[in-house]
Amino acid sequence: MGQRLQLQSLLEIILGSRNVYFQPPETVKIAYPCIIFRRSNIDTGFADDALYIKNKQYQVIVVDVNPDSLIPEKVLNLPMCQFDRHYTANNLNHDVFNLYY
Repeated sequence: MGQRLQLQSLLEIILGSRNVYFQPPETVKIAYPCIIFRRSNIDTGFADDALYIKNKQYQVIVVDVNPDSLIPEKVLNLPMCQFDRHYTANNLNHDVFNLYY
């Protein structure tokens, strides 16, 4: 199984449903609460003029009507995960994280 699909499965377990979307197009009807994620960066390290490490970074957004949702806390407990920001749009709470996976 690919790395992104493993992350998808892990996020589905955290959420407790299949409402996990990877780069969803605007035509997809999203059910809430949900997790939306996309690849945002690849962190690289070099030694002796050669690439020796590369880590994919994903932006993970937890979207929920409930402002006191426990889902963001579960995502934050993942290794190599950092909280970025919170915002509200269309009466939905968005918690944004950066995750290396």
